[in-house]
Amino acid sequence: MISAPSTTRRGPHPLLLWLLSSIGKKTIVALTGIALVLFVTGHLFGNFTLFLGPDWLNSYALHLQGLGPLLWVIRLGLLGVVGLHILFTMLLWKENQAARPKKYIASDPIQTTVFARTMRLSGLCVLAFIVFHLAHFTLCVVDPSFKNLHTTLDGQPVHDVYRMVVLGFSNVPVSLLYIGGLFLLTLHLSHGIGSLFQTLGITNRSTRPTIELVTKAYAWLLFLGYISIPISVLTGIVK
Repeated sequence: MISAPSTTRRGPHPLLLWLLSSIGKKTIVALTGIALVLFVTGHLFGNFTLFLGPDWLNSYALHLQGLGPLLWVIRLGLLGVVGLHILFTMLLWKENQAARPKKYIASDPIQTTVFARTMRLSGLCVLAFIVFHLAHFTLCVVDPSFKNLHTTLDGQPVHDVYRMVVLGFSNVPVSLLYIGGLFLLTLHLSHGIGSLFQTLGITNRSTRPTIELVTKAYAWLLFLGYISIPISVLTGIVK
């Protein structure tokens, strides 16, 4: 007797089901957020070589350029992480809006900070700021003359990144744009870092206030560190 072919359809892959679940979306947002916080921290330490003099910053830049194609893989990977972070944040927001009864939308009793209410907007603004930063100092699209800045390091010709940064931040509107972008990034981080710990279940009711205070302080320390660079150029501390 010949049996009929099976018509059983396979369901969605378990990983896809997890990604589409609330906990999956929250986990992706948390993990991508942690990766971006680590990058922002490491990038700041690299930028601080500016204060050690031209040779230090140019040597640091030369080391990064020595990575070759891998450097662009890292850059594109970071942009991908930013994209995933924003995508899954928007998916979570849409899910929360759909689950919220319409009659309560106009008068939500939950008290939130201005940082929490502007997370989506500040995130999109930060993405635009990152694109501008890459166009300014990496691709030299904003000022093509940056490509022609050269100096010598240990007797070898290299791109003069130190002079590029000084010239770039000597432009007052550009420095103000950077400070504004960094301010929005700090608003995002001041709420977001604490939320990451909460999402991953690291905090509880007793430890949450302390962790939120520490993470907010950390975000504003990053802000002070980053804006110290354009301010030092504008005030003549770095020449």
